[in-house]
Amino acid sequence: MAVTQRLDLRQSQTLVMTPQLQQAIKLLELSNQELTSYVEQELEQNPLLERGDDARAEGSEMADGAADTAIDGPDEEGADTASDSLLDASDYGRREVLPDERDSPLDTDYENVYSSDGAADGAAAVADLAGLNSWRTSGGGGDFGDGDFGLEQTLSRDLTLHEHLEQQLGLDITDPTERLIGLQLIDLVDDAGYIRTELAPIAERLNCDLVQVEAVLRKLQQFDPIGVCARDLAECLGLQLKERDRLDPAMQALLQHLDLLAKHDRAQLMKLCGVDAEDLADMMLEIRSLNPRPGASFDKVEAQTIVPDILVYRQPDGSWGVELNADTLPRLLVNQQYYTQVSGRTQSKQDKDYLSERLSAANWLVKTLHQRATTILKVASEIVRQQEGFFLHGVQHLKPLIRRDIANAIEMHESTVSRVATNKYMATPRGLYEMRYFFSAAIQGADGMASHSAESVRSRIKELIDAEPADAVLSDDQLVAILKGQGVDIARRTVAKYRESLKIQSSVQRRREKALRSV
Repeated sequence: MAVTQRLDLRQSQTLVMTPQLQQAIKLLELSNQELTSYVEQELEQNPLLERGDDARAEGSEMADGAADTAIDGPDEEGADTASDSLLDASDYGRREVLPDERDSPLDTDYENVYSSDGAADGAAAVADLAGLNSWRTSGGGGDFGDGDFGLEQTLSRDLTLHEHLEQQLGLDITDPTERLIGLQLIDLVDDAGYIRTELAPIAERLNCDLVQVEAVLRKLQQFDPIGVCARDLAECLGLQLKERDRLDPAMQALLQHLDLLAKHDRAQLMKLCGVDAEDLADMMLEIRSLNPRPGASFDKVEAQTIVPDILVYRQPDGSWGVELNADTLPRLLVNQQYYTQVSGRTQSKQDKDYLSERLSAANWLVKTLHQRATTILKVASEIVRQQEGFFLHGVQHLKPLIRRDIANAIEMHESTVSRVATNKYMATPRGLYEMRYFFSAAIQGADGMASHSAESVRSRIKELIDAEPADAVLSDDQLVAILKGQGVDIARRTVAKYRESLKIQSSVQRRREKALRSV
C-alpha cells in the first residue's frame, strides 16, 4: 500500500475549557469570605466595577435605567448588548427546599477536560484567570505599592517566646561568649519551649567546648517560663519539680519511666519508685499539675471565627428555608455611565480594546457570581431535603448520603456538588456544620436491608462509651454486640477505627484511668 498525502475534512465535537469558565469553577469553590477578598481585588483592577452595597435603596430607580447598572458586555461579533441587572443577595439569596431548576453552565465534569482553542478566548479572560490564581497564592491582598508595610504594624503586640528569652539573656548573662551561645540556643527553641537539637553541632559551629554550651543551656533553663529550653518531657517536668523543691529520688524514678505512667502501670511504678499506692497517687497528681508545654503561652494564634455561608431555618408552616448569608455576600455593579463617557472620548484602538476587555470581564464576573449563588442554593436545599431527619431529631437520624445522590436529584454533575461542598458552612438550628458533614458512607443494617450513616454510628459509639460505668468498661467486641442488637452490622476493626477517630482510648486504658480516678 502506497503512502500518500491527502486532505480530509472531519467534523467532531469537543468541550473547550475556556479561561473564563475555569474562573467560574474556581469561584464556586470559594467561601463567601474568600469570595469577598477576591472581589475586592477585582474592584481595584477593573475601573468599570463598583460596589453595590449602597445601591439597594435605589433598586427601583436602577430598574428604570439609572446610570449605575449591570450590563452585558460585547457579544462574539463585538456588539454591545445592554441589560439592566443588579447583583444583590436579596434577589437570589433565599429559597425554600425542593428546588426544580435545570442544570447550570457550571455543571460539567472538568476534571479531565482540556482547552483546545485557548487563543480565541481573549486577553481579558486570561487576565481574569491570572488574577484569580495570583489572589489564591497571595492570600487575597491587593498590591498598593507600599511593600509589606501596614497600619497594623504600628500597633502594640505581645512579646514572642524568643523575644522574652532574649530579654532575660541580656539581663542575666554578661559574658559576650555566653551571650552568643545563648542566642544560638534560643533560636532553636520551638513553639512548645523545647530544644530538640543535639548540642554537639552547635559547639562545633561556634568553635567552643560542648561543656561550655551545656553550661549556658543550664542557665537558660532557669529562665521564665519554668521548664523552657528542656530537651525532652522528662527534663521539662524535672525543672518545674526542682523549682517546687519536689524533685526527690522517687520522683526522679517516676520521670525516668514516663512510658509506664502513660500506660497507668501502677504496680510496676510502685516497685521502681519504692512507694506505696497512696504516695504514687500523690506523685501522679503532682505530675498532672505541671505544664508540659511551657512555651505555649507565647506566640498565641488568634482563633478564626467561622462565618456561615448558608443559613437554614424553620419556617412558620413547618418547611425549611435556605438562603445565602447576605452579610458576607459581595454585591457588584457595572458602571454604565462611566463606560459611556469614556468610550465616547476614546480614539485609539488600544484604549477601545482595553475598555471592551474590562467590560466583558466585569459583566462575566457579575453573571458568574449570580450563577454561583444559584448553584450553592440548589445543592444546599437538596441536602436539607434529604437530611430532614437530622434537622428534626439529631445525628442519630443522619442518613447515608454521597455526592452522587445530590447530583442525580438536582441533575448536576458530581464534581459540581463536590466543589460546592468545599469550604462552605451551614448555620442550622442544630449548630454550625460544614457541608461535607452531611455526606456520610453507609453501614449495612443487621437485617441486610436497612443502612445507617457512618456518622450516626460513630455518635452511638461515643454515647455508649460516655455512659459506661467505671466497673464495666466496654470492649470493642462488646460494642459490636450492642450495635448489632440495635440493628447495625459492623466489624470490630471498624468500631476500633471509629473509636480512634473520636480520640477515645482502648478499653484497657480507660479501665486503668477510671480506676486511678477512684483512688
